[in-house]
Amino acid sequence: MISFAYPWLFSLIILPFLVRLIFPPIKNQEADALKIPFIGDLKKISVKSGTFSGFKKSKIKKFLQIILLFLAWIFLNFAIMRPQIVGKPLPIKNEGRDILLVIDISTSMDEHDFLYNQRYYDRLSAVKFVVDKFIDARTEDRIGLVLFGTRAYLQAPLTYDKQALKEILHNAEAGMAGRSTSIGDAIGLALKSVANEKAESKIIILLTDGENNDGQISLPEAIKLAKEENVKVYTIGAGADEKAFFGNFFSIPLNPEIDEKGLQALAKETAGQYFRARDVNSLMEIYKQINKLEPTEKESRFVREIKELYYVPALCALLLLCLFFGLNARKGKMK
Repeated sequence: MISFAYPWLFSLIILPFLVRLIFPPIKNQEADALKIPFIGDLKKISVKSGTFSGFKKSKIKKFLQIILLFLAWIFLNFAIMRPQIVGKPLPIKNEGRDILLVIDISTSMDEHDFLYNQRYYDRLSAVKFVVDKFIDARTEDRIGLVLFGTRAYLQAPLTYDKQALKEILHNAEAGMAGRSTSIGDAIGLALKSVANEKAESKIIILLTDGENNDGQISLPEAIKLAKEENVKVYTIGAGADEKAFFGNFFSIPLNPEIDEKGLQALAKETAGQYFRARDVNSLMEIYKQINKLEPTEKESRFVREIKELYYVPALCALLLLCLFFGLNARKGKMK
């Protein structure tokens, strides 16, 4: 579709007529000379000698020059109005949040204490199941993945490729990164990966079933680093308090080694929130709450491709002016 960036400039087309109206041409003083009584006889002589035909040609040439100037002016106006071809609106991706999923894969994550549909699953399998749905819900966000145990590893940098991210998560196994838990190192690695990113909102979602019992960075140091980088941290403590047997006939208490005070402090100091997951349903509810607390940008944005065409009428105006000056030059040679 062709449109104009400045359609109101079309009004400039009448400018030459306004100038003509306000400033009328000065009459030639020679026109007020004495009238010759035998002017009629001179006209007859001129017609016979061919002078009259030359006079008629000059009138036609002058008329053509006026037409050329007017057309050049019209095309020049079209050029300054900036004609454009405007394409169809194309949606562009919104700039959402940068989210780092920091997940504990130490050997304790293999504990089968997460109940779902009357069946117990290991903690890591439950996390994979729930986080998979969370990733699908974050359509406008870049998501990265840090897996940690004794050591922390950046398995996926911030990306929009959700499918690749889920495949990496599903291939993880408890104990791959070691038996102990280095929460401080995992937070430090996550902060390092988002440090130079330009997103307005940077979030870390930490899930662990233990306490910071290994690594180089202590939990207070991790809290200090997160505050300095202005990164919000949501923390999740995973592990059941008890496990039932024989159709809930009896149960035994469990004592998951979760540093709840440390995780609460980490969340509070970074404007996040601490959650406790005791089964699959509670874990699903936690990620739903985080999803609500950090809503994705739903407003669609569009962009249109614009192709400028001002040069087409500008070239036409230039060609017409060349014709005008060509006629003037030819007239000068004839004299």
